[in-house]
Amino acid sequence: MKRATRIPFLLLVVLAVAALVVKGPAPAIPTGGPINSGDVAWMLTAAALVLLMTPGLSFFYGGMVSLKNVVSTMLQSVVALGIISLVWVAVGFSLAFGDSLGGFVGNPLTFAMFDGVGEATHPTLSPTVPLVVFALFQLKFAIITPALITGSFAERVRFSSYLLFIVLFSLFIYAPLAHWTWHPDGFLRKWGVLDFAGGTVVHMSAGWAALAGALILGRRQSHVSNETPSPANVPFVLLGTGMLWFGWFGFNAGSALGANGAAAMAFATTNTASAAAMLGWMFFDWMRGRKPSALGACIGAVVGLVAITPAAGFVTIRQSLFIGVFASVVSNLAAHWKSKSTLDDTLDVFPCHGVGGMVGMLLTGILAKDVGLITGQWATFLAHLAALVIVSAFTFCGSWVLYKVTDLIIPLRVSEEQEIEGLDLSQHGETAIAAELILAPSTNGQGVHVPKAGELVLS
Repeated sequence: MKRATRIPFLLLVVLAVAALVVKGPAPAIPTGGPINSGDVAWMLTAAALVLLMTPGLSFFYGGMVSLKNVVSTMLQSVVALGIISLVWVAVGFSLAFGDSLGGFVGNPLTFAMFDGVGEATHPTLSPTVPLVVFALFQLKFAIITPALITGSFAERVRFSSYLLFIVLFSLFIYAPLAHWTWHPDGFLRKWGVLDFAGGTVVHMSAGWAALAGALILGRRQSHVSNETPSPANVPFVLLGTGMLWFGWFGFNAGSALGANGAAAMAFATTNTASAAAMLGWMFFDWMRGRKPSALGACIGAVVGLVAITPAAGFVTIRQSLFIGVFASVVSNLAAHWKSKSTLDDTLDVFPCHGVGGMVGMLLTGILAKDVGLITGQWATFLAHLAALVIVSAFTFCGSWVLYKVTDLIIPLRVSEEQEIEGLDLSQHGETAIAAELILAPSTNGQGVHVPKAGELVLS
């Protein structure tokens, strides 16, 4: 085991040394037009906003798991900032946006180690901002996508195997999908598939990979015994939702790739859809006899953000309101049906991100201005139907294979004893609780503390 723990550090050292001494021929990168300072300022801001979403997701997920798994769940999101950043610089950006190889993947040598990614613009990828700004903006999308998956196998995944999986996922699932959909020569883009900011590339891929992960890793012991542990920290979920909502303006409005009218409209549709979905989820629960909960409101808001993502720059504000309400109801029902099954998707990643992303993708094909089904244009909608099938099959089956490969190299699931102890201690030797806390001095007469009904005892 000690030898195995040396491997990650040694790989990092090899990458660092290679970055310093190994150089290939200078790539011939075409230059675009003059730099627009307003676009640069907005895109740098948008990239920072999207980066904020990943720590926001860590609070969102961390608040919903059991108390003994808070640190591990939050770290799984935050560590993606480091892992995926280096993968993206080394080869990920090149696979996604390098010279197209048949419309399926980019040439891994085009931008290897970010060679050629600098201050100059690019005629098709970033005509008004430096290519490095575009590359860093796209990096933030690549970071949050594998982080989204973690909610499906929370509380039972081995940390080292998770690190390996997200590297494989980024290289073999995310980068090709980004190329298909966003590269000018990607085959889905040439079909006319519209994905303004990642409903297909980010949320559908994360949702289907999450479903595969939940099935591969199996059910938690608490799930098998029908235990329903309380969320560790609902205020964390509220904080995470606020950070996600705030960062999502960069996610969607930034995908206009400039400070322009499309960015302004994407900003407005994003806010409207999230607001509508928050209320839609909460009021739908209330109508069905449940209490209007903070968790429900937060989950609904995120579902609205997910659903509007592919459509943000292609629909009106009125249509975004409909998208938010419709998606919230569909995802709510999907989450309810999942809760009645044996599927242990811990934090409902597939019902919220997978289903929400698919709903948004189909509604984009229906409502997109000038080219949607609502205007009598069938081509876009049919392209979206075909893309939905292709992307779903590719991401689910591909992720299934990657989980199996990962499990052969490093077992995916922790031992039963480690799961009972909690991943915070078993994987990281840390805990979310600083010290023993007993909130009441009640004893049973022999000096032994006896908790009262509803009393919280942490030790």
